[in-house]
Formats: sequence, structure tokens, C-alpha cells
Amino acid sequence: MPETGGSGTAGKKGAGAAAGAAAGTPRERYRAQVRAEIKERAWEQIADAGASALSLNAIAKRMGMSGPALYRYFGSRDELITELIRDAYRSLADTFRSEASKASEASEAEDSAGLASLARALRRWAQADPHRYFLVYGTPVPGYHAPDDVTEIASEIMSALLDACAKLPGGTSGEAAGRSRPFEQHIEAHAQWAGEHPATPAQLHRALSFWTRLHGVLSLELAGHFTGMGFDAGALFEAELEGLLAPA
Repeated sequence: MPETGGSGTAGKKGAGAAAGAAAGTPRERYRAQVRAEIKERAWEQIADAGASALSLNAIAKRMGMSGPALYRYFGSRDELITELIRDAYRSLADTFRSEASKASEASEAEDSAGLASLARALRRWAQADPHRYFLVYGTPVPGYHAPDDVTEIASEIMSALLDACAKLPGGTSGEAAGRSRPFEQHIEAHAQWAGEHPATPAQLHRALSFWTRLHGVLSLELAGHFTGMGFDAGALFEAELEGLLAPA
């Protein structure tokens, strides 16, 4: 997430909401604009001290509002966090949808092109705003529980990943031999995270491997753990991706 959650990041996040505020009554436009500014200030707080330190009263003070006045726009800290997480997941889901559409239009592309495109889009998305990335894929905010609609948006992201995995030729060596590996037997019975997607156990396994390994590299990179080690984190990411795309 090299670009931090300072004023430039906040401005990007508020742009979409401000655009949406162009419609509606003057009261509705004003409310949308204030909510957008509150979210901008929230991202600045997260950049400075982390999501667990988010304070509506501090945001109100910075905006020149009273605490009770701000609570008319977001009823609680958790409601504000939910809005930020919802925006983040929606941004990544839209990014994946766009990449998948591009890959499907490239009819001559290799079967692995769609999955590779999603991987690189994920890295670009994470690097564009590290604080946004860590809000949804970092340490959970203590005491916070996301509502169901947030989980549904996150499921769109996994569905796009499973679709890309389903387009890869073949399966695992065990699947080709008419038997499945122990973890694939396990995951077949524990695939709630995949929703109603008709992925095979081998495809579920590949998707999870993709998700966990690439997020592992990204999390270490964006948290600065590769600093001073002397290698190119982008080259490591590509090497992991190459391994994930190799025939089993």
C-alpha cells in the first residue's frame, strides 16, 4: 500500500461519494458531502493510528462539529467502519470484475491469463492504498463484526477468483488419477466460503492457494518486512504467481 491514507488518499476516496452527491435534493447533497468528508477524515485517522483508534469525536472536532452533530451522519464508530470496509470491498470487487471482463474479451489469451490478470490487479489495488488493504485483510478491528452485506461483497471477489480457476486446464494430479488429495476431501465438506459456486475440490484448493500465498507476499511487502532484504518484492510476487499457475 505505498500510497498512504493522507489527504491524497482521502481525496480519492471521497471523489466517488462527492460525484454521487450531485443528484438529489440540496439536503441530500449536503448530507452526502458531509458523509464523504467524515470518511476522508476517518482514513486520515487510520493512516495515523490504525482503525482501532478511530474516534468519531476526534473527527467531529477536526471538522468543527459537535460530537452529537456528527452522530447524525454515522450512528456509531462501527457504522463508520462498516462503510469504509464496504467501500474497500466494493472497490476490489469492481476491479476484479473489470479485469475478468477484459480477460474474457481477449479470446486468444491463454487459459491462465484471467487468473494472472486478477493477481496483478490485486497487487496494484493493494499498493494504491495500503491502509485500505490492511483494513480488510489485516488484523481485525477489536470488537467489530461486519454485517452480512459486507460478507456478500467479499463473496463477489472470491467468486471472480473461482471463475478464473475454473478456466484453467486440468486439475490436480490426484484429480486426474480419479482420486482427490486429503485437503481436497476436507475442503469439499467445508466450502461455505465459496457459496453456491460449482467449483470442483481441486479448483477450490487452487483458489485458496492463490488467495493465501499472494496475500502472504502482499501483507509482508506492504508492512515493510522486506525492507533491507535486498530483493525485488515484485519479482517474488511474480515467482509465486508462476508457481500457482504451473500445471499440478
